[in-house]
Amino acid sequence: MTPMLTPIALVLLVVSASIAMAAGPTRPRRTVDLDLAAEHPAPGTVTPTSIAFTPDGTAVSYLLPEGRAPARVLWRAGAAEGAEPGVIARPPDEGNTDENVSREEALRRERMRLRDSGITQVVRASGDDLSVLPLQGDLYLLRGTGPLRRLTETESPEIDPKFSPDGGRVAFVRDGDLFTVDLESGVETRLTEGAADGLTRGLAEFIAQEELGRSTGYWWSPDGERIAYQEADERHIPEYVIVRQGEDRVGSESHRYPFAGAANARVRLGVVPSSGGPTTWLDFAEEGEDVYLARATWEDARHLLVQVLPRDQATLRLVRIDVESNERTTLIEESSGSWVNLHDDLAVVPGTKEILWATERSGFKHLMLLDRNGRPIRTLTSGDWPVDATVHLDARRREVWFLAGRESPTRRDLYRVPLDGGDVERVTGGLGYVSAAVVSPDGDRAVITSSTSEHPPVTTLIDRTGDALVTLSDAGTDPRLDGLDLVAPRLTEFENRDGETLFGAYYPPVGAGPGGKAPMVVLAYGGPHVQRVTESWGLTADMTAQLLASRGFAVWKCDNRGSSRRGLAFESALARRMGTVEVRDQVDGVRFAAASYPEADADRVGITGGSYGGYLTLRALLLAPEVFDAGVAIAPVTDWDGYDTGYTERYMGTPADNPGGYADSSVLDKAGRLEGALLIVHGLLDENVHFRHSARLVAALIRAGKPFEVLPIPDERHSTRRVENRRAILDRAARFFELHLGPGGG
Repeated sequence: MTPMLTPIALVLLVVSASIAMAAGPTRPRRTVDLDLAAEHPAPGTVTPTSIAFTPDGTAVSYLLPEGRAPARVLWRAGAAEGAEPGVIARPPDEGNTDENVSREEALRRERMRLRDSGITQVVRASGDDLSVLPLQGDLYLLRGTGPLRRLTETESPEIDPKFSPDGGRVAFVRDGDLFTVDLESGVETRLTEGAADGLTRGLAEFIAQEELGRSTGYWWSPDGERIAYQEADERHIPEYVIVRQGEDRVGSESHRYPFAGAANARVRLGVVPSSGGPTTWLDFAEEGEDVYLARATWEDARHLLVQVLPRDQATLRLVRIDVESNERTTLIEESSGSWVNLHDDLAVVPGTKEILWATERSGFKHLMLLDRNGRPIRTLTSGDWPVDATVHLDARRREVWFLAGRESPTRRDLYRVPLDGGDVERVTGGLGYVSAAVVSPDGDRAVITSSTSEHPPVTTLIDRTGDALVTLSDAGTDPRLDGLDLVAPRLTEFENRDGETLFGAYYPPVGAGPGGKAPMVVLAYGGPHVQRVTESWGLTADMTAQLLASRGFAVWKCDNRGSSRRGLAFESALARRMGTVEVRDQVDGVRFAAASYPEADADRVGITGGSYGGYLTLRALLLAPEVFDAGVAIAPVTDWDGYDTGYTERYMGTPADNPGGYADSSVLDKAGRLEGALLIVHGLLDENVHFRHSARLVAALIRAGKPFEVLPIPDERHSTRRVENRRAILDRAARFFELHLGPGGG
């Protein structure tokens, strides 16, 4: 379950202490109102995306809006001190928006949680200064800083373009089949054919995109002679029909959705000559074995490294496949008593063919160096802290750069460590929470985006020592921040009833007088793979928290057990029993906050969240009615038998092998326990957490004779994209809490 983008969780980078911005010379001071809270992106959060160095390392390009316009354009700056950034490409017309992309691309954007307009993706060649820009379903070529040249002009969209290693061709998927186009001649070559409804080549299936973190379904070989690709057959999966209720004309759409315990897509892995020809199918798993194709990486021109994840996700195998002989060799096997977390930290060291790998065998994710056959050479990092992600492998200097929070779980810095053993070196100490980093090909420079609770994100070109060379972007120049009073969230930590250290953030209410009491609202997510309390600008820029605090509520958020960046044991505390420890930790958080901040009224507590946070909202109301008096549940799961295979079975097993866990984690049979006030908000087009979840809950509440409210959003999916809908949800939620918890700031 990838976190959703709702107004109640508008900014997913969440953080620590905050700021009251200095007033502009002419603007009066103001607090966050509904209109500002509903805007996307939030003030001070616009940062460069798609950052990359040119192959020779002399320049860096990135996507960023131009001036105050919302649409992103392509910028470029020299990679030297004092270089001035400039725009090198703009959309030829209205560009990429939710309104003018194909349904296939709109769903891919939903999977990746993309909400930007203008140029939203840049695909670069590895060895030449070439880029491809997908716009409105077609492809445009950019050479250096030259003019855009249209590559395709078809009714069907070109999806997931990639350059060949020599930069002479671009591959893409159209109508479910794989193609290449020669950049010099413009001649297209069709590599596969026979795609049909529910049968595609070169596209990642729904579970891979949504739950396994893999958005692509094909891979060029290093010599450009072959392309490995997946065939996904979903024709046996029943169609789930969504009726488009809010439109003037009757319409519907169908999705092949694999429910927990039911059949997954049937995936084959093949290799096809890039010049055209028959496909050779590879045996990446045992015949009849129910597995996921988790990752695929070319080791060299003849061998593929494939990560195979059995359906129970308790083990992970890295196998080498000789694509000419179809011989398969297992190099690594990871196992866990709960689940194995996938990662993108596999790399082959050029020249030596050593393997860089990440493992959680110690309980925390750390980097290892293996020989070509998977035998350990040495452990590169260790300790009670996890590596977040590798950023760059420098074969010449024999070092690897990575992001981690070694000093604190609420912080993140850029580090590097030698492949031949040695101390970990922190590159960015003192620059704040590093949310993104890209290293130049020669390892001499890097671009980082960092923020603190006092200042919005700054994107900076730095040298190897961490010294700043050029500021590419400073989100603190956002004019919306002028004169804006933002409530300062206070980062804190406490021990729960089981002795585990938890981190929380508290926003004091605006207008609370001495001795006055304010109702408290908990902003919750609570599920795996998410951390909401970090020492960065995101916590300050949470406009939902700011809006509620400005209306007199004390606002609290806490990362319960199950959240990320605390190690596998902390995360897997909810294994096979979702909705249990999370509620207990949130209860402990409320009690800590009420004891620590006298104005926070422990007798008037609300809770809200979206997606998993909506589920946690329901569980809190039902399991801890003595603590939580009102809740706003947005797009909630209500029974895990109605969610997908990849996510649900990782944490819960199947309904057949864990019937007790599924029963205990459901909210449907517990509807009769509801004592507090409940508002359910759900998009009718949600193809991820279907509206069926909320409909089943409504039916259960009616049977139990319980009062509740429902706000359906006819034209939204899992993410709330339209500003008018975000405003309506925020307004309804704030008024709901005012009605049922009483006014704040007393």
